[in-house]
Amino acid sequence: MGLNVEVVEFGESTRSAKDAAAAIGCELGQIVKSLVFKTGKTERPVLILASGVNRVSEALIRDALGEKLGKADAEFVRQSTGFAIGGVPPFGLANKLPIFIDEDLLKYSTLWAAAGTPNAVFELTPHELLEASEGIVRKVSEGDA
Repeated sequence: MGLNVEVVEFGESTRSAKDAAAAIGCELGQIVKSLVFKTGKTERPVLILASGVNRVSEALIRDALGEKLGKADAEFVRQSTGFAIGGVPPFGLANKLPIFIDEDLLKYSTLWAAAGTPNAVFELTPHELLEASEGIVRKVSEGDA
């Protein structure tokens, strides 16, 4: 993808946004949460890249997709992305998925995202996130969690 990133591995888990922000020493909002959902009717995977401070509004995504979202279990996430929950990166996935990027991530000069395992992350800019993920920027949250 032409990105020059350095993967940082921690002894402790960076599986949750709070854990990652604490380990890195950055703001919670700089963490890119990779959340996989399953559409209710067609059972397609959808990846939401949300700011660590935000809770995804399923209603906002439903409006964009035209169908409800449901929970994706661990097996569905692994089959859809090639990665386990807690380590899903924002790109480089096993399958091409619809990707929505939280507009709030664009407020930061640098972001941190999962690098494929529950204790590895990498730093990138919002521009790199947009380019590499080919996601659609939109409002994904009604406000801070």
